[in-house]
Amino acid sequence: MDLHSPLKKFFGFNKFKGLQEQVIKSIVNDQNTFVIMPTGGGKSLCYQLPALMAEGTAIVVSPLIALMKNQVDAIRGISEEHGVAHVLNSSLNKTEVNQVKEDIASGITKLLYVAPESLIKEEYVTFLRTQTISFVAIDEAHCISEWGHDFRPEYRNLKHIIKAIDNVPVICLTATATEKVQEDILKTLGIQDANRFKASFNRANLFYEVRPKTKEVEKDIIRFVKQREGKSGIIYCLSRKKVEEISQILQVNGIKAVPYHAGLDAKTRVRHQDMFLMEDCDVVVATIAFGMGIDKPDVRFVIHHDIPKSLESYYQETGRAGRDDGEGHCLAFYAYKDIEKLEKFMASKPIAEQEIGHALLQEVVGYAETSMNRRKYLLHYFGEEFDAITGDGADMDDNSRNPKKKHEAKEDVIKLLKVVKDTLQQYKSKEVVNTIIGKENALLTSHKTHLQPFFGVGKDKVASYWMALIRQVLVVNFIKKEIEQYGVVKLTEVGINYIENPTSFMMTEDHSYSIENDNSILTKAKLAGGSADEKLVILLKDLRKKVAIKLGVPPFAVFQDPSLDDMALKYPVNLDELSKVHGVGEGKARKFGKDFVKIISDYVDENDILRPDDLIVKSTGVNSGLKLYIIQNTDRKLPLEDISKSKGLEMKELIKEMEAIIFSGTKLNIDYALDDLLDEDQQEEIYEYFMEADTDSIQESLDEFDGDYDEDELRLMRIKFINEVAN
Repeated sequence: MDLHSPLKKFFGFNKFKGLQEQVIKSIVNDQNTFVIMPTGGGKSLCYQLPALMAEGTAIVVSPLIALMKNQVDAIRGISEEHGVAHVLNSSLNKTEVNQVKEDIASGITKLLYVAPESLIKEEYVTFLRTQTISFVAIDEAHCISEWGHDFRPEYRNLKHIIKAIDNVPVICLTATATEKVQEDILKTLGIQDANRFKASFNRANLFYEVRPKTKEVEKDIIRFVKQREGKSGIIYCLSRKKVEEISQILQVNGIKAVPYHAGLDAKTRVRHQDMFLMEDCDVVVATIAFGMGIDKPDVRFVIHHDIPKSLESYYQETGRAGRDDGEGHCLAFYAYKDIEKLEKFMASKPIAEQEIGHALLQEVVGYAETSMNRRKYLLHYFGEEFDAITGDGADMDDNSRNPKKKHEAKEDVIKLLKVVKDTLQQYKSKEVVNTIIGKENALLTSHKTHLQPFFGVGKDKVASYWMALIRQVLVVNFIKKEIEQYGVVKLTEVGINYIENPTSFMMTEDHSYSIENDNSILTKAKLAGGSADEKLVILLKDLRKKVAIKLGVPPFAVFQDPSLDDMALKYPVNLDELSKVHGVGEGKARKFGKDFVKIISDYVDENDILRPDDLIVKSTGVNSGLKLYIIQNTDRKLPLEDISKSKGLEMKELIKEMEAIIFSGTKLNIDYALDDLLDEDQQEEIYEYFMEADTDSIQESLDEFDGDYDEDELRLMRIKFINEVAN
C-alpha cells in the first residue's frame, strides 16, 4: 500500500520520520497498535494520516483542551472543510454540539477530539454508536497507568466506553513509558495483542545538567537566561505561587516572561501560550500543566526550579527543548529538601499510592545524585541501553564534561549500615545521622541511644556528608525507606550482605558540602554570611552626611540605612547597578548616585574585592503593576480610600506601597489627600519636624507629638516630605 502520496497530499512531506510508516500500516490494517515515541518524534501524524484516509470518523482521546485546540487548528489548516476536525468537550454550547454531530453524520469529520470525561456522557455514546467510527486513538496513554507520571482515574474506564461505542481498533500513543507502565496500559485496555512500536528515547541534541539548589537559585536562573538573551525557554515550578514569583522577578530584570498555571483564567492562559508561540515573550514560567503537545520547535532551554515527581515527568518536560534538532539545554536545580517536601505531601495518600510515589521519587534522587553519564541513567530507566563512550550525544551532560570527584567510602558505609542495624531500624534518616555524629535530642535520649558505644562513631564528618551518603546507599538499595512508618530507614538483604562482605564503595562528592567548593564567585560579603561590609558602610554614612548638609536635608532623605547596607553587600560601581540596590531606583540613583558609586569603585580597587557583578538582581520589591496603578491614580487625584479598596488593601498596606515608591526615588504627589486630612498649619508643623529630625522613625515622631497626630497622618506627611526634599 502506498502511503507516500496521501502523506504528500495532506501534509506536504516527501518522507516519513522514524517509525511513522510502520505504525500507520498497522492502523490501516485495522490492528490494535501501541506506540512509544519520544516528544518531537511525530506521534500525532501516526493517527492523523490514517484518519484522513479512512472512511468514517476517528475518535482521539486527549487529556488537555489546549492540546486539542492546537491540533484541530492544524488539521483545519490542511483541508478545505472546516468540519474536518472537531473538538467535543465542556467548552461547547448546544448549537456548537449540534454542528459537530451534523458534520460527523454527513461524513465530513475525520477526527473528533474528546476528553475522557466527555466520552462518558450517555448522549454522546448513544450518538457515536450510530456512526461509522474508523478507530479510537488514545493520546498521552500514560495517563491510564497509575504508575505513569500523570495518572487520570477517568482514563481507566476507556476500555468499557470504547466497547460500548463500537468494536474498533485502538491505537495508544505516549512519549514516555517504562516496562511497568506499558504492561499496565495494554492490560487495562485489554489489547495485549497490539503491535508494539518503540522508538529510541535518546535525544542526542539535549544537554542534561543538575545543579545544587541554593538560596541564590533565582539569581542563578536570571544569569542563565540572560546569557541566552532572545532565546525561548520554559521554567517549571511545582507551585502556582512560585510560578508567579519567578515570572515577576524575571520581568523586573528585563526578561520577557509570562506565568502559566491552572489558577489563571482560560483566556489568560491561551493568551500567554500564544505569546510564547508567536515570540512576543521569551520565557514561560509554568506548572506542569504547560507544554503537553505544544508544538514550538525552537525551545532552547528547559529549567526545573523544582525537581519533578518522576523521571517520566522529567523526560517529558525536558523533551520540549530542541524539537528542531537544534541545541537544547536541560537544567534542573536539586535540593534533597524538595524531595522530603514531596514525601510529606504523599503522607496523606493511600498506602498503595504512597508506595508508587516513593518508588518514583527514589529514581529521581538517583538521577540527580548519580555520577554516571546522565543520558545512560535516563535511557536505562526506560529500558534502553546506551554506550556512554561512543553513543550519540555521549558527552552531552555535566557529569561527562566535568566528572564529579569520588572517594573510597567503604568504611563509612559499614559504619552507617551498622548504626541502622544497632538502633533496631527504628529511626528516620535524620535520627540515624544524629546518632552517627553524636548529636543528642529528646527522641534519642528516650531510647537511651546516646549511651550506646556507637553513638558519635562518625563525628569526624559533618551531618550533610552522612546525609549524602545515606541517599547514595539508598539508590543502590542497601537500605530502603519504610512507607507504613513514614520514612523509617530499614536494611535490605543487599545491605545486610554488605556488612558481612564489604566491597569498594566510591562515594560521589557534590559541590555543596562546603562554601569553598561553591562554583559561583565568592564575595567577601557572601563569605561573611551575606552581611554588609562594615568599613564601607562607615564611608557611605560619612558621604551621606556631607551630601545632606550640602542640600540642606536630613541624611535619611538622601538614602535610608537599608540602602547603604545593600550597597556594602553588592558593591555597585555604576548608576545602573546602583539603581538595582534596595530602595534606590533610577530617580534616586541619578539624583544622588555619582559620588556614591565613585567611593564604592575606589574602595573595591583598593581592597581587591571580588565583586559579585553578575549577582545584582533586582528584586520585585513593589509589585510593578500595583506600583504603576498607584502612581497613575494619585496623579488623577483619586481618594486614597478608593485606591486601597479597588486593590483590596488596608490603608496601612497602601501607605507601605507608597513609601516603597518614594523611597526608591519616584515622585508621588499626595498633597490633595493631605489637604483633606490636615490644615496648612498642621502640615507645616510636621514638615518642620522632619526637616530638623535626625531620623525618619515614625515611632519617634509619634512620641514627639504625643497623640496630636495618628500614625497614618505622620506616615503620609513623611511621604510628602521625602517626595519634595529627596526626589
